[in-house]
Amino acid sequence: MGPEGEQVGIVPIGEAIRLAQDTDLDLVEVAPTARPPVCKLMDYGKFKYESAQKAREARRNQSLTVIKEMKLRPKIDPHDYETKKGHVVRFLKAGDKVKVTIMFRGREQSRPELGFRLLKRLAEDVQELGFVESSAKQDGRNMIMVMAPHRVIKPAVARAEPEADSEAGSEAAEV
Repeated sequence: MGPEGEQVGIVPIGEAIRLAQDTDLDLVEVAPTARPPVCKLMDYGKFKYESAQKAREARRNQSLTVIKEMKLRPKIDPHDYETKKGHVVRFLKAGDKVKVTIMFRGREQSRPELGFRLLKRLAEDVQELGFVESSAKQDGRNMIMVMAPHRVIKPAVARAEPEADSEAGSEAAEV
């Protein structure tokens, strides 16, 4: 490809190098396995800089999901339940997923329905903030449920003076 992106065709290597030197660009091989190999005339430093900027922008827009864990027992006191529920609410409001674990000990293992009821009650109490991503499952001595926050669409950034910006934009377009 030429300096403006046009197709040059099959050119000997010497002529391609001379063409790159004349236009003060780099000759970059983009498809070495093709027959004949495909090369492109470009400013390689500018290309590397732009690709690094795109990668940085992609990393900035990426969100990291955090999973918080809340452990409960089947015979939890009402006040303790409210405290733990408050923590779950705080985690969901912060946008984190919550893994709720109910730990069974001794004879409690023969009554898994107590754990199911507790997890169902918790899910109903916080349903306006999150939803059950993974339903309650018995895993040995523990019962596990994962809750995730509802997706919130971020509002567009409001301008301080939308009228002044639109007038300035229309004047610039006329010039």
